[in-house]
Amino acid sequence: MTSVSPPRTGTTTASAYRWVVLFMAWTAFTMTSIDRSAWGPASASVSESLDVPLAALGLFATGYYLGYVLSNAGCGVLVDRLGSRLVLGVSGLGAGLAMVLFGSADSIPLGLFLQALVGFFAGVDFAAGLKLIATWFAPDRRGLATGVFMNATSLGTVVANAVVPVLLAAADWRVSYHLFGAATMAIALACLLLVRNGAQAAERTRGELPDIRSVLRNRDLLLLGCAGFGGLWGTYGFVTWSNTLMTAGSGIDPVRAGNVLIIFAGIAIAAKLAVGWVCDLFGLGPRTPIAVLLAFFGAALLVFGTLDTYAQFLWFAPLLGIGAYAYSPLIAAMAPLLSGTAAAGSAAGAINAFWQLGAVLVPAVIGPVFAATGSFLAAFATLAAGPLAGAGLILVVRERGAGAAAGG
Repeated sequence: MTSVSPPRTGTTTASAYRWVVLFMAWTAFTMTSIDRSAWGPASASVSESLDVPLAALGLFATGYYLGYVLSNAGCGVLVDRLGSRLVLGVSGLGAGLAMVLFGSADSIPLGLFLQALVGFFAGVDFAAGLKLIATWFAPDRRGLATGVFMNATSLGTVVANAVVPVLLAAADWRVSYHLFGAATMAIALACLLLVRNGAQAAERTRGELPDIRSVLRNRDLLLLGCAGFGGLWGTYGFVTWSNTLMTAGSGIDPVRAGNVLIIFAGIAIAAKLAVGWVCDLFGLGPRTPIAVLLAFFGAALLVFGTLDTYAQFLWFAPLLGIGAYAYSPLIAAMAPLLSGTAAAGSAAGAINAFWQLGAVLVPAVIGPVFAATGSFLAAFATLAAGPLAGAGLILVVRERGAGAAAGG
């Protein structure tokens, strides 16, 4: 498909088309986020179906994130080389097929392999989306665009926690994986039809791979990776384990636990848009807002760990949701800002791989902590350690003109 140049001032068609590009990138990322978040509400039923011990449930989430990290680390370069359109289409088809197959799995080893495969195919959506934003949106307009794009993770949690418990009551966990897998493949085909790469993708010499050595030597990107690691340790640790911890630790009904997650992630949708818009509007550098939000998130996790009733969980969920997600558009948009647009896919993939190591490790850590202590607070204190450390690390990153982009 013929590439279209990024929008220029006064180019109405290109300016309008960039929102089509953003919508499709957001839709693909939303669907793979739903696929990822389905594990939380479905995990208890999978445990009964496949005879998986409680302490080992986190290994399935770890398997997903292991595939996700490997994909980001190696395939971000393909976004710069092949373009986001092809990458979004192929990855969505692979992720959807693996979801459908997981819904038919009948053994633990096969289930672990398929979860890793879902993560591997879904892993490049992030880099592909940020590459499209960096190509189609000017630096001082990326804050809002990135906020819209990053809302996919929040909306994915909302949809999964709203739909999966209903499907569990009406049928079983396998139906949700078959349904979400089919939807993922349909969206992938739409991306192949509707998404166009920007001019920079077309101008890259065929056969030439981006040089990522500058990315790997970039001190600020490495620090950004460490801060993101801490943030996602808390965010996806909560998303993966909160349902089980509330039901096993506080005796909350699974549907009610899902309601807490819906509120938690739902409030984040508005928070992400607001953060990106405000930073664009006032030209704020992202470093200080990220540090404040990560510190707030860590404190909120500690408070959540002291709660023990459904009403308390419901009332506190919005505050926790703001802390858990509002930092993400700012921290994500800093990667192409520090690397430059030409290597945006490579930088986003590499840095997101490091971020996601937090998501890889935390599910396998929280299970044994809770099993050994039986303490709801101990589990959440372990989650809080990540964002609190990230808040300190982000302050060491040099913004180098990031204020102009306002987090985007």
